[in-house]
Amino acid sequence: MRKPNKLVALIFAILASIAMLLPTSAYAASGANDNSGSITINDAEPGHTYNAYQVLVLESYDTDAKAYSYKANAKWADWLKTQTQYVAIDAQGYVTWVDGADVATFAKAAIAYAEANNITAAGTQTAPAASEGQQYSTVTFQNLNLGYYLVNTTVGTLCSLNTTTPDVVMEEKNDLPTIKKEVKEDSDNSWGDENSAEIGDTGEFKTTITAKAGAESYVLHDVMSKGLTLNAGSIKVQVGGSDLAAANYTIKTTGLVDGCDFEIEFAQGYLDTIAGDTGIVVTYTAVVNEDAEVFKVPNTNKTKLTFGENHRDETTWDETETYTYKVDVVKTDGSNKVLDGAEFKLYDAKTGGNEIPLVKVSDGVYRFAKDGETGVAATTKNGQLEIKGFDANTTYWLEETKAPEGYNKLAGRVEIAVKNANIDATVSGGIWQSGGVHIVNNTGTELPSTGGIGTAIFYALGGALVLGAIVFLSRKRVK
Repeated sequence: MRKPNKLVALIFAILASIAMLLPTSAYAASGANDNSGSITINDAEPGHTYNAYQVLVLESYDTDAKAYSYKANAKWADWLKTQTQYVAIDAQGYVTWVDGADVATFAKAAIAYAEANNITAAGTQTAPAASEGQQYSTVTFQNLNLGYYLVNTTVGTLCSLNTTTPDVVMEEKNDLPTIKKEVKEDSDNSWGDENSAEIGDTGEFKTTITAKAGAESYVLHDVMSKGLTLNAGSIKVQVGGSDLAAANYTIKTTGLVDGCDFEIEFAQGYLDTIAGDTGIVVTYTAVVNEDAEVFKVPNTNKTKLTFGENHRDETTWDETETYTYKVDVVKTDGSNKVLDGAEFKLYDAKTGGNEIPLVKVSDGVYRFAKDGETGVAATTKNGQLEIKGFDANTTYWLEETKAPEGYNKLAGRVEIAVKNANIDATVSGGIWQSGGVHIVNNTGTELPSTGGIGTAIFYALGGALVLGAIVFLSRKRVK
């Protein structure tokens, strides 16, 4: 009997040795906390912080059979018991996923819980600088206990949920929000990066935010240059062509200390509902005012979005340019010598039409009036007139209402179309050289008076005869 026992023992020993050489995908519970896990995040945003939270402890698993045995991490146990729409916990404390539950929504709720309750992350890493020629870098968490991990980032978007078995690779989605700023060109109602407008015109502006899933702490910032005045009551926020409920955002136009004309802060509760790319469209109007710069200097409106943890991240500024133009008018005689004393008014038609009121800025310098301002006749200074506030896509008509003394007033209005040649005039030594809108006045010769020279001779002869008669009579009396 002893020989068979030895044989059996030998067989078992051989089988055990063979078993040790064979690969296995089973993992025993005893190894759950042996710091053998790792998480690698590819395409990480350089400079951003990544936090890894162990939500569940992995007791054992078999990847071939796709069998995993999870229990709640002690820090998360109480919260997980309340998340019955996502997970089920049996009497022994094992956690399973509820069929059909939304993973992304669960991840958002888990992040919110971790931040609200100061849950310590199992690992925290800052993405290093990208290698030369690369945009992104790699983040690695090592020496992790095996489990189901939630990773979030200061980028403000969700990264991933996954299990360390023992190693896992996650891909950063790089879902950064974007903005696009546009202004409407009123001549054709097109939207683009720039437009042309008159002083006094109301321009339409639009900013489109492409919000991403996992959006966090979105604040839109808008800055206008001094030549634009915001109509605060015109600000409108829409999604999908419909007004966004006012409870989902707050508009601030006063008390701002960062130089902005307005800011819009979006409620986190609304941002948490964003499951995919969502266009948030902000529209508003602004008036081109009396401080507007003239071409080639633009009047700018720029926008950026801050986002992420503590608003630490932001998009680059996106900017529109609104141009208004000035035109030089030069009044001369037929020899191009400048003339003073002419007065003009501006109209929108060759005949009839509407007067475009002009406001005096200084001698010889005028601008388009704003609503409520009264216009005056524009008078030349040293034969020159500068008018500011033209739209490049509009034709104007200048009417001479008073000519220089001794000169004929123009018979009709002069067309002004904004062109590069019209913008600046050159006058040297009182003589017009080139450029601008050149307007010539002519003078006539002195006309003869009525009656003619013959009548004057008769008067002279008559006077002489009377004088002679008086002298003759005086001499006769003396004799």
